[in-house]
Amino acid sequence: MTTTKVRRPRTKGTTKMGRVTTKIVVENASDEWAVKHGVIKANEVRRITIDDALVDTGAAFLTLPKKMVKALGLTKFGEKRFKTAAGERMAGMFDAVRLTIEGRTCTVDVMEAPDGVPVLIGQIPLEILDFVVDPKRRRIIGNPAHGGEWVIEAY
Repeated sequence: MTTTKVRRPRTKGTTKMGRVTTKIVVENASDEWAVKHGVIKANEVRRITIDDALVDTGAAFLTLPKKMVKALGLTKFGEKRFKTAAGERMAGMFDAVRLTIEGRTCTVDVMEAPDGVPVLIGQIPLEILDFVVDPKRRRIIGNPAHGGEWVIEAY
């Protein structure tokens, strides 16, 4: 198992008001496939643990900085146009990863961000994993509409 643990330095003078962060594990899904088919050993799966990934309901995808995309060995399959306050930009889209948050796991594509940008957990993985933001306690919780249990709505 190749594990990289990333801890972002706290920037002096920034506020954490309203910020929701959580610990996540991101694994190369192609490596997981290779383990199942005997191509590599389980300890060779490329994985990164991020202690303070930013939950961003305004974002759509799981967004990782370029250096993490490279460390995971992900393959680019295209580009997507996205909009920011600074205007439109293009971002690389990369093969799926296995994302684990609080024991819940899903497979999602990755959008690449420049280095220095925080890891963003967007609305798509939150929906798949059935998490919502509890802004009062600044954390994610299991969807109260489902009693906090992980339920996938298929309608």
